[in-house]
Amino acid sequence: MTTPLFLPCIVGPTGAGKTAAALALAEALPLSVVNADSRQVYADFPLITAQPSAIERALCPHVLYGFLATEEKLGAGEYARLAGETLREIAAWNRVPVLVGGTGLYFRALLEGLAPIPEIPPEIAAAWQERCRKEGSQALHALLTERDPAYAAKIHPHDRQRITRALEVHEATGKAFSWWHDRASPQSPYRSCKVGIGLELAELTPVLAWRIDTMLERGALEEARAALERCPDAHTPGWSGIGCAEVYGYLTGQLTLEECRALWFKNTRAYAKRQLTWFRADKDIRWFRPERTREIVEYVKRESGL
Repeated sequence: MTTPLFLPCIVGPTGAGKTAAALALAEALPLSVVNADSRQVYADFPLITAQPSAIERALCPHVLYGFLATEEKLGAGEYARLAGETLREIAAWNRVPVLVGGTGLYFRALLEGLAPIPEIPPEIAAAWQERCRKEGSQALHALLTERDPAYAAKIHPHDRQRITRALEVHEATGKAFSWWHDRASPQSPYRSCKVGIGLELAELTPVLAWRIDTMLERGALEEARAALERCPDAHTPGWSGIGCAEVYGYLTGQLTLEECRALWFKNTRAYAKRQLTWFRADKDIRWFRPERTREIVEYVKRESGL
């Protein structure tokens, strides 16, 4: 029987300090950081999605950041396949891979496996995407609430990708998305060590506001304007992310700059709240305040046995 791969995972809400914790670990272990954030895969938005800077990346290898075109999407299943290959390559070089990010579904797909949902006919998927384009995500979320209330309660009414995915699966299979999620998953090939970087929402809120202002000062609008020239379609996956969508609204005259910033902050805070709810439900996560980097390093080293 193959020995499970030791896999530290640094999770938590946006803006809490996950990258800093990973870099502290890199000073103690031969580490490679693997992205587990669904927005930080996009090449056009390194600043708006808060991808590690060039200086941070120089401190240790970083992979699966900024490689995807705006018009492409990376679902949880494809992410799990891609990340799994990456983790094995890192381990083969006698380095320790560490997953860092805030997309709970990416972590679940990789660590627990996904339900064996059959391949969905492309015409069904395309039809739901077109319907979402015409009717809007909120109308389809209401429909999903009727058909699969358990899953609808877990996702935001503006999450086009997950809403249409759940509806297309229901149509193609006759089973609710939540039904498929309840199917047994194979045993994980990983021995995970989950570290949560936690701040309460009240403490995190001013950090998020400062972070958005800093992104705007450093060129978020210019970054998005260049992306808009390459891909002007607002319905593509890359533009659906928080920050990207609001700035798109400003650049296309739908929002003033102040409205853009206010909505960006509101949506970011709401997302951080959902992340905290998701990760707090996982009793395997050991939580640390972001400044407790020494304790984080000691904990991971102890768990690793290195």
